[in-house]
Amino acid sequence: MLRIAVPNKGALSEPAADLLHEAGYRRRGSAKELVLVDEENGVELFFLRPRDIAVYVGSGTVDVGITGQDMLADSRTAADVLLELGFARSTFRFAAPDGDQRTVAELDGVRIATSYEDLVADHLDGLGISASVVHLDGAVESSVRLGVADVIADVVETGTTLREAGLSTFGDPIMTSQAVLFSRPDLELVDDAAHTLEVLIRRIRGVLVARQYVLIDYDIPTALVERAVAVTPGFESPTISPLHGRDWSAVRSMVERRRTNQVMDELYEVGARAILVTAIQACRI
Repeated sequence: MLRIAVPNKGALSEPAADLLHEAGYRRRGSAKELVLVDEENGVELFFLRPRDIAVYVGSGTVDVGITGQDMLADSRTAADVLLELGFARSTFRFAAPDGDQRTVAELDGVRIATSYEDLVADHLDGLGISASVVHLDGAVESSVRLGVADVIADVVETGTTLREAGLSTFGDPIMTSQAVLFSRPDLELVDDAAHTLEVLIRRIRGVLVARQYVLIDYDIPTALVERAVAVTPGFESPTISPLHGRDWSAVRSMVERRRTNQVMDELYEVGARAILVTAIQACRI
């Protein structure tokens, strides 16, 4: 069986569980369920702390895992990223008190509080900067006010928490992050597990594509088909069928979800009618 590490809590947990469920895998019955055997799909799901997942994958205890790129980098675990999953997006940045204008080059000798000690240390080493990195498990934003640090390095999503703490970001981002499916570089699987991993990747990729696209169906006078197809070229090309007894055609095409209403307006102006949009549950491209 293929062993998969899944976040058991936090911002990564629910989106990861939803993604796997949409890909056809069993969902655990309660948050107390730490191991779920999905015999039908040939996988074992292990629900672990997001920060520990890289360690388990790196040690070979589990085969693949889902966690954030920032946590993966902080673990210093060698890994092969198999898929970027598109959720839990964030930016990792330095921040200092409002009015304290700093640059990254001025961090020599400065105390930097963070929950990602190794990630920050590696970044500073790469820049040739010697600073004191203070490890905190949480509430990093309060460290400057409490006198523990001079600046912080932390995950920034909306920036609201930083502003409330009287902090502002400075310098270029240390890194941008999102959830990823990853394995260790030397992963070797026996035939069944190797095939199961191929299926897992194909299924997840199908869900990710399905989330980005919708199917759009419409009727269009045949003389206007080329103009309409220019609006909806599709993932590869649209399907076009003649309508019975009329000089009209029916067209079906995949369209980016974010552009759905814009595309519908453009089609209507071209001359399309009976424009229908259908969500895609999953696909294989």
